[in-house]
Amino acid sequence: MFDHNETLEEARKRNVRDALLEDLGRGDWTAQLVPADQLMTAQVVAKQAAVVCGQPWFEDCVHALDPGATVDWLCAEGASVAAGTTLCRIGGNARAILSAERSALNFLQMLSAVATRARGYADVIAGVSPNPNGCVVLDTRKTLPGLRQAQKYAVRTGGATNHRMALWDGILIKENHIAAAGGIAAALAAARALDASVPLQIEVESLDELEQALAAGATSVLLDDFELEDMHRAYALNAGRALLEVSGGVSLETLRAIAATGVDRISSGKLTKDVSAIDLSLRVLQ
Repeated sequence: MFDHNETLEEARKRNVRDALLEDLGRGDWTAQLVPADQLMTAQVVAKQAAVVCGQPWFEDCVHALDPGATVDWLCAEGASVAAGTTLCRIGGNARAILSAERSALNFLQMLSAVATRARGYADVIAGVSPNPNGCVVLDTRKTLPGLRQAQKYAVRTGGATNHRMALWDGILIKENHIAAAGGIAAALAAARALDASVPLQIEVESLDELEQALAAGATSVLLDDFELEDMHRAYALNAGRALLEVSGGVSLETLRAIAATGVDRISSGKLTKDVSAIDLSLRVLQ
């Protein structure tokens, strides 16, 4: 079962299969009200401003039920659109389109919501940081179960950055790991001994713990739930020795002030776990 690290393409195929299976099961009774050979055209319209994301998932849902269907996009993946914008037109078997509609829209609505929030977060900190390397916004592993790859794709599409994809993609030593390993220095030493060839980061909860981490040679440190004043102190104390990331208490309202402390990265679970679907509508044209 746990024999490889899933790719984005593999995840998308699984997402679409699971979505259609849970919605259609053994068949769509309501779609059978339409003659089996009837063709139709329809369009999807955005009812609010958004960053469009999820086109491959939308297309795969439609093509899984009608391989010959056409999906003509009138905007690019990652494009910002206004309310009232027609996103695409679909043509094909009426039963297939009607059966695929909900699953296809669910992906497009949710992934567009993630991309829209990511774009908003990335835009709000642009040019704020005094750090010569700038500051970036990252996601976390707080994603919807089964949709990790899809949501992190949406974060990238929106212009923000991915933290580690999963447990296999990096080592993040948190408070419980530190306690179990016997302290910050011991945990870092044990992590290095793994020789895992993945990024290594340690979480600290105070300036004292930051000093311990730096003394132990940490090159990437996560400042967890630091007050703004202590973020400034951490930046000065660090003096460029390690990459500094802030997590906890991050919102659109606090982003600019955090970026202005000079930290390298800001991570927020809100990018993926607290999203509200973008309002989209699919309507039959003929």
